[in-house]
Amino acid sequence: MSKIIRTEPNAILSKAVEYHGFIYTQGVVARDLSQDATAQTKDILDQLDAILEEHGTDKTRILQAQIWLKDIADREALNGVWSAWLPEGGAPARACVQAVLADPRMLVEIMLTTTK
Repeated sequence: MSKIIRTEPNAILSKAVEYHGFIYTQGVVARDLSQDATAQTKDILDQLDAILEEHGTDKTRILQAQIWLKDIADREALNGVWSAWLPEGGAPARACVQAVLADPRMLVEIMLTTTK
């Protein structure tokens, strides 16, 4: 049986789950929810970099991204930061939708699936 590695699990979720060389992240939100969508996105991507590094991989190995925005009008701001963060030619399969998030101050939430 293959080992499942759960990073920082609690009663409802894990920060990330690794199985068979795939890493599935939690939905990551900004630490400072007073910031605008651009700053929240930058913070989220920094957190995702750290999670991926902890699992021995990086953004060059992203397979899929799921992105939720409080307001789809923030898509352009998100895409500016997102595009600059991605390695050239390394865009994953992606969904980006407007959604009601858990806290009204959350403007962006991102979840990744990567491989090693």
